[in-house]
Amino acid sequence: MSKVCDISGKKVLVGNNVSKAMNKTKRRFQPNLVKKRFYIPEQDKWISLKVSTSVLKTINKKGISTVLKDSNIKF
Repeated sequence: MSKVCDISGKKVLVGNNVSKAMNKTKRRFQPNLVKKRFYIPEQDKWISLKVSTSVLKTINKKGISTVLKDSNIKF
């Protein structure tokens, strides 16, 4: 299961853990993803998407149909 947002495309970033002695080791910055079901009334069906929480706030504000139309996702 990949950790990529279906709408925004946010994915894992790579950086460093830095100790007080400035030793550096690799680490991963995981996106905050949520698997959620959305109802699309125009098509009268449910879809399941893995979206980041920032996109979830946008969906709550604009609506799922508008967000899907803006991101050119066909369902």
